[in-house]
Amino acid sequence: MAHELFDKPFSCFITGTDTEIGKTLVASAIVYKQAQNGFRVAGMKPVAAGAQLLNTRWHNEDVDSLMRAASVNLDSELVCPYLFRTPIAPHIASEVEGLLIDPEQILKSFKQIEQVTDAVVVEGVGGFRVPLTQDFDTADLAVALDLPVILVVGLRLGCINHALLTIEAIEARGLRLLGWVANSLSLSMDKEADNLLALKQRIQTPLIGHVRYLSDVSFVEAAKYL
Repeated sequence: MAHELFDKPFSCFITGTDTEIGKTLVASAIVYKQAQNGFRVAGMKPVAAGAQLLNTRWHNEDVDSLMRAASVNLDSELVCPYLFRTPIAPHIASEVEGLLIDPEQILKSFKQIEQVTDAVVVEGVGGFRVPLTQDFDTADLAVALDLPVILVVGLRLGCINHALLTIEAIEARGLRLLGWVANSLSLSMDKEADNLLALKQRIQTPLIGHVRYLSDVSFVEAAKYL
């Protein structure tokens, strides 16, 4: 049975316990699931680092995934106002490529997307506190957007500590943790069920879903677990 959260459109900010733990997979699945329910929904990844030149345009896999899952067609520059070619920390990529990240431009793009959708799913970059400028990070961005947060927990050694520390940081910013999603990163995590139980016992907000390990990664398949 689908989680009752999906009975109506909702916007949210997707963060994770670390990088490479499935934020884009889960964010795209949430976008897709809402789209399948008939809502006008789009994803947004305000800052992305790592791009390939395809057919004269720079593409990022995460941004492309969010756009494919959406039910509203948007320009990629709106979905991702700051796309850096180098796959390194965003504030460093910003310095290397000479393009400063302006939080106000991100908010402006978000408001434009809001005007043509029922919901916007915004994916952060890396973990919860990744620097974007010298004095502004992804936690600041979540606060500025004023969205409830969904935490993606990559199931691997250390995930309990990472999840609980991230939740403390989210709550310290005065943000609402809407729920969390567990994502299996492999078929061979030792005592995965025990780790998942420990997380359930310690996280007070709802478990929205547990995405099982997917050998062929697909947000369509991931959406079945939400």
